[in-house]
Amino acid sequence: MNAAPTRILVVDDDPTVSEVIAEYLGRAGHTVDRAADGPSALVRADAVRPDLVVLDLMLPGMDGFAVCARLRARGPVPVIMLTARGDEDDRIAGLELGADDYVTKPFSPRELVLRVESVLRRRPPERRAGVLRAAGLTLDPAARRVVKGDGELALTQREFDLLAHFMSHPGEVFGREELMRDVWGWDFGDLSTVTVHIRRLRAKVEADPAVPRLITTVWGVGYRFDPESGGTEG
Repeated sequence: MNAAPTRILVVDDDPTVSEVIAEYLGRAGHTVDRAADGPSALVRADAVRPDLVVLDLMLPGMDGFAVCARLRARGPVPVIMLTARGDEDDRIAGLELGADDYVTKPFSPRELVLRVESVLRRRPPERRAGVLRAAGLTLDPAARRVVKGDGELALTQREFDLLAHFMSHPGEVFGREELMRDVWGWDFGDLSTVTVHIRRLRAKVEADPAVPRLITTVWGVGYRFDPESGGTEG
């Protein structure tokens, strides 16, 4: 357990929804801050750095997409998007901005708490191992840093965990269900979450993301980290 309660920022313009979320998260032992719009959420996030943000998509003035983009630009913080929209395009857009999960209203507050706990869960023991090096990448699990060449990569929490999992198992093939279980800690969920994070990770580690040669697709099976070979197009 952490020495101090985890601080969560809930951003929703519906006071009833915000209150219910805060109540359930508080019961789970978290410290909860609340904001009703994008600008006040950004101010609050600067004042008291949250460990996670539950972010409604439909906000007055500045929508959740814009808030998420600004949060991600300021540093790594897990984001769970909360919205009444169920369109796949919205889910993909949120995930591409760096959201770690996407929950559609109406939702079970208990399920949301479980999603929060899953995102906050500490990486498994294998990711606390020593520094990993492969294909010009250096990954330090303790410092949560990845260096490519002379520069550090700006990875989200899930992108880091996904890359750490691949680098810990070079040459092994993982299906999306396996990756969701091993990296996200979920036994259920939208598998497009994995697809989007693979695409985002490729954009940061591949020389040519359109023709991936490190994180390759094994058609009909899943994905493989190929540090030594060119692999197949993905």
